[in-house]
Amino acid sequence: MWFDNHCHLTSLKSDPAEAVEVAAAQGVSRLLTVGCTVEDSARAAEIANGFEQVWATAGVHPHEAKDGIDGLEELLDHPKVVAVGECGLDYHYDYSPRDQQAEVFAQQIELAHRNEMALVIHTREAWPDTFDILDRDGIPPRTVFHCFTGGEAEAEEALSRGAYLSFSGIVTFKTAEDLRAAAALCPLDKMLIETDSPYLAPVPFRGKPNQPANVAIVGTYLAEFLGRSVDEVAEATTANALALFDL
Repeated sequence: MWFDNHCHLTSLKSDPAEAVEVAAAQGVSRLLTVGCTVEDSARAAEIANGFEQVWATAGVHPHEAKDGIDGLEELLDHPKVVAVGECGLDYHYDYSPRDQQAEVFAQQIELAHRNEMALVIHTREAWPDTFDILDRDGIPPRTVFHCFTGGEAEAEEALSRGAYLSFSGIVTFKTAEDLRAAAALCPLDKMLIETDSPYLAPVPFRGKPNQPANVAIVGTYLAEFLGRSVDEVAEATTANALALFDL
């Protein structure tokens, strides 16, 4: 049974209940819906509260760092909120100034430490600064680089700090050789899978709206690429997600 450890049920055009039902039919037994703003995180928690097999995170995405994190910590007390994030740095778009991104990232690292929660990291074209901030402030014991897009060097840096790597549908893209090389060196006990739906649909649905059910495609692809059984990858990645989020 699969665990989609990163999706955005608040952003789907379809009813979240429909997405959860379709996912279950494809063997996706657990989902984590991820918050990107304080308001979005509150909605994610509300959605998760309606399903036994859905949990939520509370975080402020680097795109939204300019708006701060006021009200975020209160959401961490919600019984279905199991992680801080997604948070981090995004230098591809720079929708928020980089100094504000760094400040808000550091604030959420501190929240994860203070509340003894997992940390969900988003980093894009900002690897050195991401690692520098984590080294300065201390990487939480339970941390995942969501939608990992680095190569072998970045994977080794993240793994050396004890983090998990979460692979999305990007790993199925023809041009993702560096990412597949990173997956090849990632120990199975540090590997997670996700959809990041409604974004980043895997082949053969690339370019179409993604959905949590497609995490089974990502997991099956990785199993074939790594020369492992589908059951082994499903069991390991689900166990890793349960451990990461303390479920």
